[in-house]
Amino acid sequence: MENTTDGTWDSLAGKLNDKILAALRELKFTHMTPVQAACIPLFMSNKDVAAEAVTGSGKTLAFVIPVLEVLLRREEKLKKMQVGALVVTPTRELAMQISEVIGHFLQKFPQFTQMLMIGGNNPMEDVEKFKENGANIVVATPGRLEDMFRRKGDGVDLAGSVKSLDVLVLDEADRLLDMGFENSLNAILSFLPKQRRTGLFSATQTQELDKLVRAGLRNPVRVAVKEKGVADGAARRTPSALSNYYTVSGAGGGGPRGDAHAVFRRLLQVCRADRKFNALVAFLRQHKHQKQLVFFSTCACVEYFGRALETLVKRVPVHCIHGKMKHKRNKIFADFRAVKSGILVCTDVMARGIDIPDVNWVLQYDPPSSASAFVHRCGRTARIGNRGNALVFLLPMEESYVNFLSINQKCPLEKMPAVSDVVDVLPKVKALAQADRAIFDKGMKAFVSYVQAYAKHECSLIFRVKDLDFASMARGFALLRLPKMPELRGKSFPDFQPAPLDTENIRYKDKQREKLRQKTLVELKLRRREGGDDRAAKKPVRNQAWSKQKAKKDRRKKNATKRKHGQSSDDEDTEELLKDTRLLKKLRKGQICEEDFEREITGGADH
Repeated sequence: MENTTDGTWDSLAGKLNDKILAALRELKFTHMTPVQAACIPLFMSNKDVAAEAVTGSGKTLAFVIPVLEVLLRREEKLKKMQVGALVVTPTRELAMQISEVIGHFLQKFPQFTQMLMIGGNNPMEDVEKFKENGANIVVATPGRLEDMFRRKGDGVDLAGSVKSLDVLVLDEADRLLDMGFENSLNAILSFLPKQRRTGLFSATQTQELDKLVRAGLRNPVRVAVKEKGVADGAARRTPSALSNYYTVSGAGGGGPRGDAHAVFRRLLQVCRADRKFNALVAFLRQHKHQKQLVFFSTCACVEYFGRALETLVKRVPVHCIHGKMKHKRNKIFADFRAVKSGILVCTDVMARGIDIPDVNWVLQYDPPSSASAFVHRCGRTARIGNRGNALVFLLPMEESYVNFLSINQKCPLEKMPAVSDVVDVLPKVKALAQADRAIFDKGMKAFVSYVQAYAKHECSLIFRVKDLDFASMARGFALLRLPKMPELRGKSFPDFQPAPLDTENIRYKDKQREKLRQKTLVELKLRRREGGDDRAAKKPVRNQAWSKQKAKKDRRKKNATKRKHGQSSDDEDTEELLKDTRLLKKLRKGQICEEDFEREITGGADH
């Protein structure tokens, strides 16, 4: 759709409320972005909108402003318990961010109230808050919203409150479907009135999204705002202000030692698996005064490498976020947004729609499982016209991924030379593991979870598990020994030298966990002495494919979470201790054999 305005807010066909214009001036938004210029007039003229625009293009204001205008122009004033607008988004961080933007505007409009309904909070607290204060605007994640619709027995009639709904917005709509929220979305839509305005906003359009468009929108207007490539004019799916690089295999420093851009080039390389982490640490140390996101493929890798970076990158705040965090996640996200420089180690839970101010570099230590996620990760920098940089670390066998991204995702990457002045920090990581069994366990879990994630990559012709150099990988993970896992069984790895120590003697710094471990070891010795090992009688699961073991484990955890009704502990060490205690009880009852017990304690992954 062609934009005929001059880009200023006053040039819109329908004049915006003076207080909205005042809020925009305070936020220093003097001109509209293309997606805002295209979507706002449509929304304000009773049209349904399905908008596609690159990440960082200003989609949030493209629906927040029309939502406020629609509510202001209602014939009947909204009452306390009437919901006039509903915004649904896939992650709690994005929901918090949208709520913050709306809150800034609502300072000008005290007649409206809003409420945030997201996971990580006690659902009964949300129930009581809604019963007491109501909400005219609700920003929510799908799971919590569906749960609130079904809590009529707790005194909340959210279904009755949305009968006055004017606007529904599904932000990052394609991601809502990717994350498995389709059933929740269908349930939510069943509670909403048919006569409403609906907006779908995403950075990519998919077949699944087309189905949602047909189900939830009436004759929608499709808006597609594309970036143009500088060289060839071809549409690209990353911001034009983004400098996108990949690391290249080989040794040597390379590059002139002149301006800052040349320095960046000199610091980067695609390296073998055992050099990769050293290169990352060197880069982070030389950019410690900047704001950087580091993406890993699994929760376990975030836990392990994040803990290592806290020690290795001095005088820099290092934050960690992944999808298995509960209450702490909201605070960590808010803290990192507020800092001027620092490192956020994260999974793809932070890849979509999140607006973190002044991110200088997005570092993809592990390529994501999908090409679209690659584009969204890059979009955490170079937002709304600002410049930014992104870098992906590739193994030598993965270099053809660059051509795939250029063709499949319209995402061109520039090759950068090797890192110089790299220091081997892996001995220090090994020392951390020897000093605390908790870190040793995290390293084993991270390694196993990485292999599983690698096996699930959508580009299976490029990312092939059978091509992985497991010995080099294990050295890169600074492992003291190789874990027991089906992928390694029957293979020898002369290039990997285990640490010259008995890893069973590594102790937990947490005295309670170590006390439990020692008790377990005593019981194991007694069982062996008494000949009570029943592994032959028990049907072992150790020969089952790791991915199938993990799938069963995930299902058990999911069911347990449902039983808890969203309640969880802040203390992850306590959760780990409880898990160990449960395993010990199973061992005592003969429900698992000693080898299964050892694998669950040290080799299982929380991916």
